[in-house]
Amino acid sequence: MSVTQLNRDVRLLLETGFPSLWVAGEISNFKRYESGHCYFSLKDANAQVRCVMFRGRAALLDFAPREGLQVEVRAVVSLYEARGDFQLTIEAMRLAGQGALFERFEALKKQLAAEGLFAAERKQALPHFPRRIGIVTSPAAAALRDVLTTLARRMPNIEVILYPTAVQGADAAKQIVRAIVQAASRNEVDALIICRGGGSLEDLWSFNEEIVARAIAACPIPTVSGVGHETDFTMADFVADVRAPTPTAAAELVSPNRSELLQRLQQLKQRQSRVLQQQLQQRMQQLDQLARRLIHPGQRLSQQKIELGNQARRLQQCLRFSQQQRAQALSRRALQLQHVRPQVAQLLPLLQQKQQCLHRAMQRKLEQEQQYLKQAQLQLSPWDPQQVLSRGYALVSRPNGELVRSALDVRAGDALNIRFADEKISVEVRQGIIQQPELGL
Repeated sequence: MSVTQLNRDVRLLLETGFPSLWVAGEISNFKRYESGHCYFSLKDANAQVRCVMFRGRAALLDFAPREGLQVEVRAVVSLYEARGDFQLTIEAMRLAGQGALFERFEALKKQLAAEGLFAAERKQALPHFPRRIGIVTSPAAAALRDVLTTLARRMPNIEVILYPTAVQGADAAKQIVRAIVQAASRNEVDALIICRGGGSLEDLWSFNEEIVARAIAACPIPTVSGVGHETDFTMADFVADVRAPTPTAAAELVSPNRSELLQRLQQLKQRQSRVLQQQLQQRMQQLDQLARRLIHPGQRLSQQKIELGNQARRLQQCLRFSQQQRAQALSRRALQLQHVRPQVAQLLPLLQQKQQCLHRAMQRKLEQEQQYLKQAQLQLSPWDPQQVLSRGYALVSRPNGELVRSALDVRAGDALNIRFADEKISVEVRQGIIQQPELGL
């Protein structure tokens, strides 16, 4: 096994084998380097051990470690591998004798927590705009000046009522309780600041007393605890409605920032002005639109007259355009008819020629028909009644044109017409034919 591996295994064995523990002793060979890390030895009458406290932990101390100071440290047992040095890595440090106070603090904290005094549901909210603020502290404390300066800077119109009390000493806890009870009974403030400056655990112990914690928890006024510095915690911080890291921070928590409020008010004013301006512009636009719609009757008539004139001109233009289109269409039809119209001058000789041909054809046809008629006359002439009459025959008929074909059809007194070849005469029958009786066989 190499030396490096050996030292690493020993360090792990020490760190896992020993829990974080408190060790009491005297500081020896104390050195603080520019890096902020502290190196020293912790010794008693018979032994010593090397210690290191790194910058982050050392910055949390509320006192300055020095040579020969009796302290109690919470440390982790370890080994510095590079040199093989056995050492303690310090996590917290307090003056010797504070261990008993710390145990009392933890026991009371556990008791009050079990009773519900730290519960979030019992906490009261701070007022947003308090008119009066009460302060429980010493009139000679620097914390009072810090609070008053902060309130004057943030909101100078807030009234401040001081409930004076001692903040350190044997009788300080009772005085603090008396001041809190007085503020609660008078009920003249909207919020109550309980504050003092930083100090050691013994200096701040008055605010860890059980009577003070119960008085703060029972106070009907919203309370703010501003005891010590940011790293200090007291029982008042746990039971108060709000815990502030410093008295100045407590004053900031209970008071609104006048500058921020004025700035916010100015922003709201500007925003309201912009909104009103926009609404005004919108209303003006709406009014202009309505005004344009509300036209005087005379103006409306004038506009309608102008519109009517425009419509009339458009109608005339449409009519002219329609006429032009029709004229153009007529011209196109005329041109088309010119192409299909017969050429009379050119066709007249042809027509005359056709007429001559037709006349000759009709003449020939007429001659043919006359010739045919002559032939028919010649064929019919033997059968012509006139020819028969010219040979001495006569045609007898009644006045109604009925032919008399037999003498037996004539009676005495009948009127007859006799047609000769050259003339027709009318006669009356005086005597008819006497019919003979037919002889039977």
